[in-house]
Amino acid sequence: MHDHDDDHISTSSETPLRADAFQLDDELKMELIEKHFKEIMHILGLDLCDDSLKGTPKRVAKMYIKEIFSGLNPANKPKIKLFDNKYKYNEMLVEKNITFFSNCEHHFVPIYGKAHIAYISSGKVIGLSKLNRIVQYFAKRPQVQERMTVQIANELKIILETEDIAVYIDAQHMCVSSRGVGDVNSTTVTSYYAGKFLNHDTRAEFLSSIR
Repeated sequence: MHDHDDDHISTSSETPLRADAFQLDDELKMELIEKHFKEIMHILGLDLCDDSLKGTPKRVAKMYIKEIFSGLNPANKPKIKLFDNKYKYNEMLVEKNITFFSNCEHHFVPIYGKAHIAYISSGKVIGLSKLNRIVQYFAKRPQVQERMTVQIANELKIILETEDIAVYIDAQHMCVSSRGVGDVNSTTVTSYYAGKFLNHDTRAEFLSSIR
């Protein structure tokens, strides 16, 4: 018998969103999420009159819309400004150990880890903090690590106007460590290489720099 709980195959590099995903404004979304989360808590048998719990539905609603799932909304995509590579630096640039927190779309529990990014300038560069912001934007949504890796890489290709991109993500999944097999030590690694990073020596240089 097929166990649908293990059906974790992602079929697209795009986050699956409905066409009407942003017809409701954030305030109304938070109001509706608060109402529904209150019902979930009620079904669980929690006493919503308790001082510790009565504000939880509102806090969860705000957290979902303004924080951990804010990357769903294209309006929150970081504004990126390109600069001329005036130093003529034509070697790889590596930004490593970018800490991110995301959420598994299969169980809505945390994924957290490190992202490492490299690119070779085609004549343009961006501020280093912007690489971090791009990672955070794609992390802040219900996610699949493989999809997130591709989304970051594709965005960098567009922004930096180059194919010479590498993305390497090493993360822990709470759906593995806190439920099911309960493995607290395993991590999941995904990577994406394009352009010059398909060359063995260039890729090896990148991997050496992040370890």
